[in-house]
Formats: sequence, C-alpha cells, structure tokens
Amino acid sequence: MICTLAGAIITPLMSTMLNLALVDIGDDFGRGSHDLGYINTLFLLGSVIAMVPAGRLSGIAGMRRIYVTGLAITAAAASLAALSPSFWFLVGCRFVIGFGSAMMNVTSIAMLTYVYPESRRGWALGMNVTAVYLGLTLGPTLGGVISDSVGWRGCFALIICLCAFSMTFVRGIRYEIRPTPDDSMDWKGSVLWGISIFVLMSGVVNITETWAAAAVPAGAVLLALTLLRFSRSPSPVLNMRLFRIKTFTRSGFAAFLNYGASYCVQFFLSLYLQSIGALTATQAGLLLLVQPAIQVALSAKMGAVSDRMEDKRLLPTAGMAIMSAGIAMFIFIGTEFDIWYVVAMMCLIGTGMGVFSSPNTSVIMSSAPPQYRGEASGVVAVMRQTGMMVSMGIAMACISMIMGSADGLEPERYGVFADTIHAAFTICLGMCLAGMALSWSRGEEGSEEASGHIRES
Repeated sequence: MICTLAGAIITPLMSTMLNLALVDIGDDFGRGSHDLGYINTLFLLGSVIAMVPAGRLSGIAGMRRIYVTGLAITAAAASLAALSPSFWFLVGCRFVIGFGSAMMNVTSIAMLTYVYPESRRGWALGMNVTAVYLGLTLGPTLGGVISDSVGWRGCFALIICLCAFSMTFVRGIRYEIRPTPDDSMDWKGSVLWGISIFVLMSGVVNITETWAAAAVPAGAVLLALTLLRFSRSPSPVLNMRLFRIKTFTRSGFAAFLNYGASYCVQFFLSLYLQSIGALTATQAGLLLLVQPAIQVALSAKMGAVSDRMEDKRLLPTAGMAIMSAGIAMFIFIGTEFDIWYVVAMMCLIGTGMGVFSSPNTSVIMSSAPPQYRGEASGVVAVMRQTGMMVSMGIAMACISMIMGSADGLEPERYGVFADTIHAAFTICLGMCLAGMALSWSRGEEGSEEASGHIRES
C-alpha cells in the first residue's frame, strides 16, 4: 500500500502543477493558449500510448519491474524538462514523462487487487484514488507557489525528489507479481496502437488545420483496424475479450466519460482565474484546492461504503448526476468574475468525482476474472487517461475553432474566451449525462460468470 501510494501521487502532481505555470511558460516562450494546451495533451498522449503495452508486459515480466522502470523514466525526463531550452523540447519531455508515469499507474492498481481480498478491495482502491486526488489537491497550490517563487522549472525538481522517495519503498518489496509469465508480448500490436492514437489525437487537437481533416479519419480507421486485430489475436496486447463482460464494459466507458467531461476543468480555470479573475498563480492555486480536496475527503469513504452496498450502481450514478450539475454551471460563466460561483462549481464537481470514482473502479476490477486483473487494471488506466486526453482535445479544438490563431488572453479577448468555455462544457455536459446512463444500466455480473464469457469467446 505504501509503495503504490507513493507512486500514485506523482502522476497527478505532474499533471496539475504546471497548470498554474502555463501563463509563465507562455510568457517565457511566447506561446498562446492553444500551444500551451500541448503541455498537458502530450503528457496524456504519452500515457495512453504506454498504458496498453505496459499493462500486458507487467503480467509477463513482473509488475514490480515495470513500476521501477516507470519511476526511472519519469525521473530522467523530469530532469531534462527542468533544463528545457525551448518550448517544443519541454513538450517532448512531457510526452516521455507521461510514458513513464503510465507504467506506474497501470501496475499500482493491479498490485493492490492481487494483494487485497474482495471484501477489502473497495477500501484499498479508495486509498489509491485518494492518493491520486491528494496529488490533484496539492498540485495547483504547489505549482502556483513554486512558479511565483523560483519559476516553473522548479516543479520538475519536486517530481525528481518524489521519484527518489518512491524508489526507496519499491526496493523493500522483494517479490514479483507475474500472473501470466508464460504469455507472449504483442510488440506489433503495441506499435499499431501507439501510431493510431497519435495520428487520431494529432488531428483532433489541430482540427482547424488543413491536414487534420485527413488525420482524424485516418487515425479512426487505423484505430478500428488495430482493435479488430486485438480481437482476433490469440495473445493481444489489449485483451478485447474483457469487453464481452457487460458490467466491465459499461463501467469502463462511464469512467472514460467521467474524466473526459472533467479533466479540462483545471486547464480552463487556471487560465480563467489568472486572466479574467486577475489572480496570481499562488492565489489561483489556493482557490483550485477546493475541488480535489473534496475528492480526497470522499474517495476512501465511498470505496468502503460501496463494499457494503448490494446495488453497486447507486453511488457511481449519483456521482455522475452531481458532477453534471457542476459542469452545467460552466455554460453560464461570464467575464465578470464571481469567486463564489467558481467555488460552487468546484464543490459540485469534486463531490461528484468523489462519489463516483472509487465505487466504479472497484466494480470494474471485481467484474474481471482474477487471472485477467492485471490487464483489467491497464484498461481502467487507459479509460481514465484517454478520457483526460479527449477532454484536452475538446478544449484545444474549441480554442482553435472559436478563438482562432489570435488565442492570446488580452482583456479584449475575454468575451471570446468565455464563449470557448461555454462551447467546451456543453460537450462535456453531454458526456456526463451519457456516463450517468451507462452507470445505471451496466447490470451486475460476477467474475465467475465473466470467466465463462471469456472462455466462450
């Protein structure tokens, strides 16, 4: 537990700390809001590309080994990012950091499901989710304080220290968890997965560019062909047979929609608070504590509550409904800054996320047969990170289509920026409502029945 919690906090810190430094990074390198979106998008893109092969490889080579490798890659890339001589060098380092952090994410959940029995699994996964939300809580504040005091490069120094701290705990684990040591690794499938995701998302985030009109359909077709290959392969890098389980599939897509609707909240608010709100990075960071702090307070508790509930649809569905109300409030945000309106939005979204995440993750992992939980963990992580990546894709596409090339945040552009927020969160609200429907309609399916479905397929 200590080992996985130490690593679980690194990724959300790395994801959110730079949000409050985006304005300073833009000033240093002369970049607008669209280009600044690449800092988060490439981090998530690296995560999604790495998670699928890492989930498969961890069951073959050992989960501890993959976890340690991810720590090393993250620390090395963070060291280079702190010395970035140019904007695109920084973006490249963020891609590699996402790649390394994915290897930690995908193994931490799986290791907990192998160690803790089903009667305590909701609590254990709730602790893991709490660590993630703790990172989300501390990230904006730490990022704002560090950016104001020593500059945005100092954020990477903190990550290096945390990686070293986590490594000391990993060294205390002397055994390996290798549920499928005799399986083979699908390297060709891994390459196809990476290429298809890269082409598709490159087109989405640059939707106004001429070449994007070809990249989006090409990436979608390539991704469909890749998934078809996975479904027919005897040893695929992504076990598509898991999607034969209705509970697993619908809960997984509900998680995708949850993160797809909510991740761009921090991105837009970090820009909104420092432009229209006229707050410093430190002040904005303190205000952004509200949402993740509520998520931290609720996650472990909701995981434990879900262990005792017979109908496990209730908490995830209620969480999505509460979050929908918070997302809807963004559609009416204006150029007159109202701090209490912003706080109310974050309270609703934080409560919804806290009620949804742990119970939903527990259902996903429990619905998978025991021998496939390593791969199921990878699917959970992929759903989460893909949702985050799509969320940033929505944000960047709306910026491109509404703000255009003049994507700066000068006072005369505040009205257009507010229109961009309205458009993005109208889409996000639709995702929330769809996720609520999936959470309620997923049914209940045990792992023994799921094993039968997989054997039959």
